[in-house]
Amino acid sequence: MITKGVGVNRVLRVGDQSVRVAEARATLARLGLMTDYKGTLSDWKKQKYSEADKQFDADLSQVLKAFQQSRGIVPSGDIDELTLRELRQASYSLGARVLAYEPGNLQVGDDVAQLQEQLQELGFYQERIDGHFGPATYAALAEYQLNCGLRNDGICGPATINALSLLGRRITGGSAHNIQERERVRNAGPKLAGKRVVIDPSLGGFNTGRTVKGRYGDITEEEILWDLAERVAGRMIAAGMETIISRPRTDDPSVRDRAGLANAFDADFVISLACDEYPTEKANGVATFYFGSESGNSSLIGETLSGFIQREIVARTELGNCRNHGRTWALLRLTQMPVVQVVLGYLTSPKDVAILTNPDCRDDIAEAIVVAVKRLYLLDDDTAVTGTYRFDELLRAERSS
Repeated sequence: MITKGVGVNRVLRVGDQSVRVAEARATLARLGLMTDYKGTLSDWKKQKYSEADKQFDADLSQVLKAFQQSRGIVPSGDIDELTLRELRQASYSLGARVLAYEPGNLQVGDDVAQLQEQLQELGFYQERIDGHFGPATYAALAEYQLNCGLRNDGICGPATINALSLLGRRITGGSAHNIQERERVRNAGPKLAGKRVVIDPSLGGFNTGRTVKGRYGDITEEEILWDLAERVAGRMIAAGMETIISRPRTDDPSVRDRAGLANAFDADFVISLACDEYPTEKANGVATFYFGSESGNSSLIGETLSGFIQREIVARTELGNCRNHGRTWALLRLTQMPVVQVVLGYLTSPKDVAILTNPDCRDDIAEAIVVAVKRLYLLDDDTAVTGTYRFDELLRAERSS
């Protein structure tokens, strides 16, 4: 299928023909993943492609799957906007371009992540390594330049690259950001009282999602998510936590807006709730996601909390275990605190629908999430067997001196 002038949201698959296919092929070749590439490689904005380059074949799909897996993307073998964005970001290595802070038009790429990593190893950068050249990266770079006798303009050009290369790499004790996350949890103490959490139902307003038939009649995906959000919030409030819902139920703000709300409230963490669907009934089960990928930085506390939530839900319900995974999705990436997105199950699976439309099962899931949060803060004092710690026990522990 020829797709000239394809829109940014068009998903390209085997058999399609597009300049975006050629762009993906050339980028994979630059990364050393396509050894049989016969074209001439240049900057992707100036690249000229042959008609053969534009043809999406099965070999390209297989290489794409390997790339997607390495970047924490679902390995579909297709070219969607997320995959194309990751390909462009991966094509940059430190020194390939001048890096500078541009408010409203942030530079993004693997070269920025490499710069952040080097500045973190040198003790100048303490934030999450996310590959975005924001104000924290600018400030850290300017401070490094000042300490090295360079012009402290916060611009990473040839002189700064040369100074960084002369220093080499240091062996460090781990990510400063992860150490800070862990210490914040440790210093917060084991009690839930006073902790601030944003609960994020992923649908709202006119976006009601899929409608399924439950034991009490038709119910929408939005109704399932909001009912569960209220059950989680009610238990957290009873335990003394401050809960904030990421949106009015009548509104449907963007992911960026919801992440911005969490950042503005300086939440301790975010719990996002979603469902999934699939072309067949075979896909089923619950999965949890945190910020991270095989090739990049990850949130240690996000990974720990997602693991607790995953195991508690599986132990208390009949939902299949699809495990926890690192991803670089926008909601996980744009927030400044640990985020766990809980994908509760597939609304195309009769088994999952029977569970998620059952109010008693939603109670079990809500209890699992709150208990998982408690276990996160217990740290070394967490001795409960997964699936056995009850909410009434949690409340007694919270109210004891």
